Amino acid sequence: MPTFAYRARTAGGAVVSGVIDAPEEKAAFERLRAQKLSPLEVGRKKMGGLFGFLKRSKIPTKEIAIFSRQLATLNGSGVPIVQGLSILETQMQSKALREVIASVRSDIESGLSISEGIKKHPNAFSKLYVSMIKAGETGGLLNEILERLSTYLEKAEALKAKIKSAMMYPIVILVVCSSITIFLLMWVIPRFKIIFASFGQDLPFLTQIVLDASDWLRSKWYLLGLIVAAAIWSFKRFRATDYGRKWVDDKLLKVPMFGVLLKKSAVAQFTRTLGTLLAAGVSHMQALETVAETAGNVVISQAILEARDSIREGGKLSDPLKKSGLFPPMVTSMITVGEETGGLDKMLTKIADFYDLEVDEAVKGLSSMIEPIVIVVMGVIVGFIVIAMYMPIFNMGELASKA
Repeated sequence: MPTFAYRARTAGGAVVSGVIDAPEEKAAFERLRAQKLSPLEVGRKKMGGLFGFLKRSKIPTKEIAIFSRQLATLNGSGVPIVQGLSILETQMQSKALREVIASVRSDIESGLSISEGIKKHPNAFSKLYVSMIKAGETGGLLNEILERLSTYLEKAEALKAKIKSAMMYPIVILVVCSSITIFLLMWVIPRFKIIFASFGQDLPFLTQIVLDASDWLRSKWYLLGLIVAAAIWSFKRFRATDYGRKWVDDKLLKVPMFGVLLKKSAVAQFTRTLGTLLAAGVSHMQALETVAETAGNVVISQAILEARDSIREGGKLSDPLKKSGLFPPMVTSMITVGEETGGLDKMLTKIADFYDLEVDEAVKGLSSMIEPIVIVVMGVIVGFIVIAMYMPIFNMGELASKA
């Protein structure tokens, strides 16, 4: 069924936006009116790039975590959900989140469940979030689920921040190194070329290479930009294919230094997400399917789906995870113990806490290893250029001494 994005006005005059499923645009209008909304704009979601009102930027996880904790606090104090949403709607600084909250509140007032209301806003609430809220509604544990969700989102965001900090350092150094090299080739080396021309002698091989590179970059710098843009475009096209994404994700897990960090972060995310879902009362099958969709790596997703199939056939979760080779023996052993004792959700949370610390240590170790490597690489590049430029001067000095 097609999905339509909309902007509409509530009975109270507030403008809300979201998405709604309907067989056609006319039916989307009717469903909105049935929810006591006055449609302002409605269009197919896939046409979002053509209409400004359909461009839905993703709301930061940190804001959703704060919203969840505040809603849990209000609900735990006896404030009804609709009233709690109204209070939070006036307090949120983010305009996008205020619109989402207003839309959810309106949907609940029109008779929809909370999970059905938030499901319309994938830019704010993930499938995991929707699944847990639905389980909380079914089991009458909504307040507890909101608390667990806020804790999960906060820890997941902290994990992402650690990974970003580890990746950012080498990227910044690479940009600085490239900028220095380009600066030398475009503005410093040409000055040496004028000096060398007055020597009237053949230049050393290394010097000639650097001068040729400088001439090419100065005259055809735009080609370098085109080559970089084409490489990025080709990589994105390749990764957009099923084979390409699997190939890239597999290679990322095998990259020296970074691969270990990615594996540890993947284990932390997998165990925390699965443990949170199981603790919320979500079935093993649905939980594993949700975790696979949010894994962020195709290779790991396939391993999780194989584990789901194993459980469907009456097997254990730990066996296919062990067979995949992606999860350390300690992890699969603890999962086995959790399955046998009936405390799998608690065991998964313990594994996640342990691997959060492991990620911290991996980030520190990675930073300490990258720094000397980057310094050496920069020294080699700059040193090569400096030596190449001074070789003709050295040769002139030798000729003068012989004379």
